[in-house]
Order: sequence, then C-alpha cells, then structure tokens
Amino acid sequence: MRYFVRLSYNGARFHGWQVQPHDNSVQEAIEKALSMVLRRTLAITGAGRTDTGVHAAMMVAHFDNDEPIQDIEALMHSLNGLLGKDIAIHAIFPVASDAHARFDATSRTYKYFAHLVKSPFLHDFSWKCPPMLDFELMNEAAAHLMNFSDFTSFSKLHTEAKTNICHITHARWQQEGEQWVFTITADRFLRNMVRAIVGTLVDVGMHKITVRQFCEIIEKKDRCSAGQSMPAHALFLWSITYPFPLM
Repeated sequence: MRYFVRLSYNGARFHGWQVQPHDNSVQEAIEKALSMVLRRTLAITGAGRTDTGVHAAMMVAHFDNDEPIQDIEALMHSLNGLLGKDIAIHAIFPVASDAHARFDATSRTYKYFAHLVKSPFLHDFSWKCPPMLDFELMNEAAAHLMNFSDFTSFSKLHTEAKTNICHITHARWQQEGEQWVFTITADRFLRNMVRAIVGTLVDVGMHKITVRQFCEIIEKKDRCSAGQSMPAHALFLWSITYPFPLM
C-alpha cells in the first residue's frame, strides 16, 4: 500500500530535507517516527529537496506499507507527537501503487520574503532588504525568466542533476503588507536556483546591473556571473501541484 503525506516544516534546525550522513534532516526525522509507530523500517520519498535552513509551507512525500493502515488519524496524532514543534503532518492518504510524490508533481511554487523596516516579528522568516530596492525594475527582469529554459547560471555547481532545463511559468515580486514577496513557479527547480535568482534580481534592484545584463547572465550559463545566494531563512517551498487532487 502506498500513502502520500502532506506536511510542513520549519527548516531552521535542519540540514535540509534529504538524509545527511552526519546531520539531522527532515526526511530522517519522519522516517524514524514512521518506523517507530508502524514498527517496521520505512523510507519516504519527497517531492523535492530543500536546502539547509529553507522552510516548507507544503511538502509532499510518499511511503509504502506492507498492509493497509487501519487508523490514519491515530497514526497522524502519534507522528505529530514524536516530531515535535518543527514538523507538522497535515494529511496521510492512500494513493495508487505507482503514484510518485516527486515524478508526478507537475509544478512547484516557492516564495521568498523580504521586508524594508526592521521588525522583531519578521526577521526569522524574512530578509531585511535595503530601503531603495527598485522592485518595478526587478519585476521587469523577472518577466524575462519565462523566455529561458537553461538555468545553469542559477544552479549550485557539481550537483547530481542530469539537466539544468526548467520551465518557469510565473515569477513576480508583490507587496503584501509590510513585506515584498517574490513568487516563482516552475515544473522543477535546481539546487540553490531560487536564492540565486533572487540574489541576481536584487543586483538589478540596486542598479548594479541592467535588465539586459540580467538576461546576459542567464545566457552565459555560468554560476560565477550571477548574483549571491540569498539567505535561506526567508525561502519557503510554498505549494506543489499534481494531476490529481490532494487531501
């Protein structure tokens, strides 16, 4: 029996989603809790990876169990008790045996949060940005992302990815109350891609580079030509879509 899990987590205390040899990860924490409650060794597969310190308002994963789970509500209650305050399990539900949390996902959306005025209530989950950022110009540059598909310039070097081709369908900054939020949607993302894009857009917003130079950076397919990788604490995996409804 295959089950999907819908969850969220605060990534501040974890070294990313994926199991690490010597560091704690979200995947490892959930696998340990699942194995303890179901009394068998279980592995889970996530819809993607988040880097150290990155959060997920929504993550989807799947696991296989030898037999049907009779009381899913009880399982969720036990898992949430074991996982502590940084991980929340929102739903567990059966799916087809060939359903896959990663390969069946059709799009993923990330949000990067920034604020202009110092706030004790935002600094843990938002980047304090310079006061003179030109967000209109940043949006002009961001609109060009949809014209490209090879994002090598925004990928972490020496990754296991077989291709750096991604198809971005939305990328825009928008003011929401005290914050500016960059929302980006694509079929897939490369490691460090969103934080590198934001860092390069910030260079545009600070008038360090032009919109044309932003496009030229993408065309170069050279990570060294792009901007800095932005702080992880302000980045959230926000949503994941599938060709079938999620509970």
